[in-house]
Formats: sequence, structure tokens, C-alpha cells
Amino acid sequence: MQQMRTSIVIGAALILFASGAGADGTIELKADDATMLARGKIVYQRECAACHGVNLEGQDGWRDKTVDGMRLAPPHDKSGHTWHHPDALLFQLTKYGLSAIIGRDYPNAMPVYDGVLSDLDIIAALSYIKSTWPQDVKDIHAKINADYKLNLQMEKRGKGTN
Repeated sequence: MQQMRTSIVIGAALILFASGAGADGTIELKADDATMLARGKIVYQRECAACHGVNLEGQDGWRDKTVDGMRLAPPHDKSGHTWHHPDALLFQLTKYGLSAIIGRDYPNAMPVYDGVLSDLDIIAALSYIKSTWPQDVKDIHAKINADYKLNLQMEKRGKGTN
């Protein structure tokens, strides 16, 4: 029985690692993982490209135009703001939607993918997006992720947990 529990725990850890979830529960995109990127490109093309563009260019006028009171889809290339957010927030926004993150209704056309895409597919699509950014943007994004993780650690310490 103990061996079975150990196998289950190890299996779950491997799934989290493979999916891009860190040991501390954070999300880590895999922009250098060829298998993840192949899957991510398929998911992106199927679920995201219609609004965000085949080349991640977004919709024309995304900064200032609205349709039915909602902003147009922003680009996910370096000209957009996707890379301004840590991996974990990108995952949460994609899975749960902006309204769930900010805690109030916010009109937008972005679908919520919880129950539609697996966590692995969300991480794969986001990893694909990240893989297209130039190295200088990836470097800045790495710093954003490092700062985010440091802030999480500081919050945990402040609450008396390590």
C-alpha cells in the first residue's frame, strides 16, 4: 500500500513537472520544449488565432477600438502586453478569465477555458506564444517571473509559512 501511495505521488509530481507547474505550485511556461511548442502551436491555431491573429498580431485598433463595448483582441507578439505579465497570471487569465482574477464583472470577449482546455493545453499554447518573442523580451519576461516568485515567497513569509 505504501509503495502504491509513493507511486501515485511520484506520478502526480511528474505530471505537474511535465505540464509546466512548478514544485511550489507556480506555473512555468516551456518556451524551449519542442514537444510542448508543437502542441501549443496546434492549440493556439485552433483556439486563439481567430481573434489574436495567425501571426500573434492581434486585431487592428486593439488599443483604442471597441465592439459592443469590448476591446479588440490584443497581439501576443512583442508589440502587445502579454509579456508584461508573469506566467502564472497568463495561465490564470486564460483558464479563469479576467473577471475571476479581478473579482468583478469586466466585459470582454476572451473566453474562459476552464473545462474547455486542459491545463497542459493552456500551458502549451502560452509556451508557444512565449517562444515567438525575441530574446530581449524573453529576458525581461524572465525578470518579471523572478520578481513574481520572490513576491510570492515574501507573502508566504509574512503569513508565517515557509
